[in-house]
Amino acid sequence: MNLKNKAFIPIATMLCLLNGPLAAQETIPQINTNSPDYKLASYNLTLEEVLHLAATQSNEAIRARNTFQVSYWEYRSYKANYLPKLSLTSELPEFSRQIIDVTSIDPVTGEVRHDYSSDFYNQFSGGLTLMQNLPTGGSVSVNSSLRRTDRFSGNFSNHESTEYLTTALSVRLSQSIFGLNEMKWDRKIEPLKYEEARRSYVENMESVNQRAITLFFNMALAQQRLAISEFNFANNDTLYRIAAGRYELGTIGENDLLQSELGYQKARKELNDNRLTLENAENRLRSYLGFTERVNVSIVLPEKTPEVVLDVEQVLQLAFENNPDMIAYERQLIEAQKNVAQQKANRGFSANLNIAFGLNQQASELALAYADPRDMQTVSIGLTVPILDWGRGKGMVKMAQSNEELVKRQVEQSRLDFEQDIILNVKQFNMQSQQFLIAAKSDTIAQKRYDVAKQRYLIDKITITDMNNAQIDRDEARVGYVQALYNYWQYYYQLRALSQYDFIDKQRLNADFDSLVD
Repeated sequence: MNLKNKAFIPIATMLCLLNGPLAAQETIPQINTNSPDYKLASYNLTLEEVLHLAATQSNEAIRARNTFQVSYWEYRSYKANYLPKLSLTSELPEFSRQIIDVTSIDPVTGEVRHDYSSDFYNQFSGGLTLMQNLPTGGSVSVNSSLRRTDRFSGNFSNHESTEYLTTALSVRLSQSIFGLNEMKWDRKIEPLKYEEARRSYVENMESVNQRAITLFFNMALAQQRLAISEFNFANNDTLYRIAAGRYELGTIGENDLLQSELGYQKARKELNDNRLTLENAENRLRSYLGFTERVNVSIVLPEKTPEVVLDVEQVLQLAFENNPDMIAYERQLIEAQKNVAQQKANRGFSANLNIAFGLNQQASELALAYADPRDMQTVSIGLTVPILDWGRGKGMVKMAQSNEELVKRQVEQSRLDFEQDIILNVKQFNMQSQQFLIAAKSDTIAQKRYDVAKQRYLIDKITITDMNNAQIDRDEARVGYVQALYNYWQYYYQLRALSQYDFIDKQRLNADFDSLVD
């Protein structure tokens, strides 16, 4: 056996060991973030675990919950407008001291006389009011009140009189006759806004999933590139040593030696770069999931993809039923119609009707102030008649009508664009399973080609250039395999968000909204 063959045996053995599969990493059980030791642990995270952690711990998920809570309480406030309101008013006490003009008429001569009084008063008052908004846009209220007035002359020791004024019962109706009925429009708009908020929360949580998927596969790609660069560095180190030995024996020229050395230096640089890239990707994922800096995270790739084929018509129907944008378009159209009605009401003749009926009494003693109450009635109609506004009212109506037409056009275009996006995404997703199988097959072929090229190089049958080409193809195929997995899940969760439907479990996406506002 010559020197060349003697050198080949240990080197070939080393390369075979270097080319062995990476050790499999064991998946951990559910993470307990309340454990006192979790900050020092290392976790191998699956895609499912990353999605769960993102939905429960990420800042984006917390913001989505807070946003929904704001919308929920806005809706509760709207619902409260249809319920009676009970309020207590009081003045405890009110002092008044001033010189006032007291007008009197002489009963004999009929002459008007003006006297001045420097008396001062101490007044206590209070009342209960029950008010109910009406579907017509008006309101009705029931009131009961009591007021006590003490009159003093000069100082507190000179008490002159006490007077009680009571309103045992007062019923008041207020109604706009030709004005805009806000309650009518609120009944159309507010339920839509709340349903939009519910579906927007689900959409925001799906955005959390999409962000988590991106960070998950960014780290997976960084892990894969680092594993490749570690292997390539060790491999190029060995190949460089082989080339140096062959150069000493005179079987290769200096050019081949320099090319091997250049490959070694490039592999060394890529190793350092990929270490930093992985560290950055891990920091971003760890931060997004709410972990501390001391937690080490590693990615466990899904072994396969579910067999899901989507029907375009089904996805379109689900998207038009569930997507919050569809609700927003309907709400925008109604709000534009409301604006037109508002401007027409502002431009034309308007009237307000106020009717009140009650029982009141006045006496110097409290008991007498409730005895034999007297009737009180009020009827008033307030009119507003525009005479000259220099065309402002007409202009405001025209502006509102133009805006309504603009909203209609924008909604129609948005719906068409939305439909086209759905169709394109469904077609792209249905291709991903095949793309993943192609990537997996390409990875296997590229690995076999590399193994063959390596063995042929070791027995000096091919050049270092051919060896490097096989290595580049293998590295690209390995990264392409991970990228194909990412593309599959990315398109799947995009369609989940657009249609708000889980095509794997075959159910509509929803949330426990009651628990979000506890």
